[in-house]
Amino acid sequence: MLILALPLAEIAGFVVVGSKIGALATIGLVLASTIAGSLLIRHQGFGVMARVRTEMDAGRDPSSQLAHGAMMVFAAILLMVPGFITSILGLLFLLPPVRDLAWRYLKKRVAVVSEFGAASGFNPRQRGKTIDLDNDDYKRRDGRPDDQSPWRRLPDE
Repeated sequence: MLILALPLAEIAGFVVVGSKIGALATIGLVLASTIAGSLLIRHQGFGVMARVRTEMDAGRDPSSQLAHGAMMVFAAILLMVPGFITSILGLLFLLPPVRDLAWRYLKKRVAVVSEFGAASGFNPRQRGKTIDLDNDDYKRRDGRPDDQSPWRRLPDE
């Protein structure tokens, strides 16, 4: 039902706004919203990745940063969709208190399967033992590659 109601509400919004400010100004607002959404989605992609990496480097759970990033992308997509109702919803999702409220609501309904932090033993800065092999260490003594090795290169690669 919402799928049918939203386009009708958007059309009604265009009519109401267009009658108040004019057709060209209405088109200008829709184009400005689309441009703002595309710029936001471009900028937020890199910012979210940096914040998630910072959280992971510190050994903390990055799920909150991922959720906020996903909501920012959702807000940008709503801004890019032509219409005033979707743009208002997109602008609401740009506000940090609204995202915090949405994350508190979603956190109870989303199962996070990853493990982070000292309790799980995850530490991205801690490196395991590295085995350094020389050229002779991974070849047969006669110099030919071992055809029976599971590490051999497959013919289609």
